[in-house]
Amino acid sequence: MSDMLRAPAEISYAAELDHLEKIDHGTKPANWRLSPQMVRAFILGSQPSDNLDREIRQKWFGERSIVERAIVTLASDRGLLLIGAPGTGKSFLAELLAAAISRNSVQVVQGTAGTTEDHIKYSWNTAQVIADGPTAESMIPSPFMTAMLTGTIGRFEELTRAPSDVQDALISALSEKYIAVPELGDSGTVFARPGFALIATANSRDQGVNDLSSALKRRFNFVTIPVVTDERSERQIVNFRTEELLKRHGLALDIPPTLLEVLQRSFNDLRKVAEKAGSDDDRLESPLSTAEQIGVLEDAILHSTFFAAGSLTAATLASSLVSSLARRAPEDRAILNKYLSTTVKQHSDQHGGEWPEFLTAGLSTLKALA
Repeated sequence: MSDMLRAPAEISYAAELDHLEKIDHGTKPANWRLSPQMVRAFILGSQPSDNLDREIRQKWFGERSIVERAIVTLASDRGLLLIGAPGTGKSFLAELLAAAISRNSVQVVQGTAGTTEDHIKYSWNTAQVIADGPTAESMIPSPFMTAMLTGTIGRFEELTRAPSDVQDALISALSEKYIAVPELGDSGTVFARPGFALIATANSRDQGVNDLSSALKRRFNFVTIPVVTDERSERQIVNFRTEELLKRHGLALDIPPTLLEVLQRSFNDLRKVAEKAGSDDDRLESPLSTAEQIGVLEDAILHSTFFAAGSLTAATLASSLVSSLARRAPEDRAILNKYLSTTVKQHSDQHGGEWPEFLTAGLSTLKALA
């Protein structure tokens, strides 16, 4: 793990997965490493009634029914499409599911305008083809095809960002469970092994970029991931991710709970501003998601570690928040200036604590950006 900037879930949580495999006596679908019950426990954390001999930490914070429906879908022959707004944890849930079921979460295709059929089927080693012609050895399977060959979970990130012809290429593979390779003749058909399934994600704000066809939609079970609105759940997510961040960077930094409260309150206040806005010019460009909140905190932590003697302050947090969210000039800056001058000023006058320093630093950062 020390050689990886960010280890995948099957490596980060290898000890937990090993333990769950060892004690798991439940019924497993074909080629699954864990039973559905243990997959759920790995993702949502263990309960005392589970009698697992050790605590399994909760990693994804959301409705239990969402995780259970996702697991049931993957045990069937349908694809799973996780759809939701940015920052709702779609990709992380997909990674955790793949890690628990297959111990391999890195068989990923990223959907972009430049994604081609080769990315979901196969390509060729040109030098070998020139020397020996098309052979099985010169074929380079895509991550999707590799998942089919090994009977494991494949992932497709941002499906609606991929061109329509690429989406269409998925239809037959998901329906017939094979990919034909005409260059290899009669022996060129790659059949999916039992256990193969696809987890795709889609950003609900991207609908209309490359709408899914009705035929492709029928190959998926849709599971909608809602935006986290419960303050307790969001606080758990931020705390969990912050602990992981500190561990990954090898940092030892004390984060006062009062500053986490200031950060969360700020995001909640800005979300209310966005809800009341009459047009896009009156709301921040940022989706103000939990992931965005974690990004602001990460920036503040690293700045505090390297430039503020290892102490996180309200001033550093305010500077990180303003710098991260002031993306458009002058719209975002005007919104933040109004927010700081009114709402944060009220918090400062009424509650004191960290708010006066947060207010002063926020306005100072905005002035520097002007």
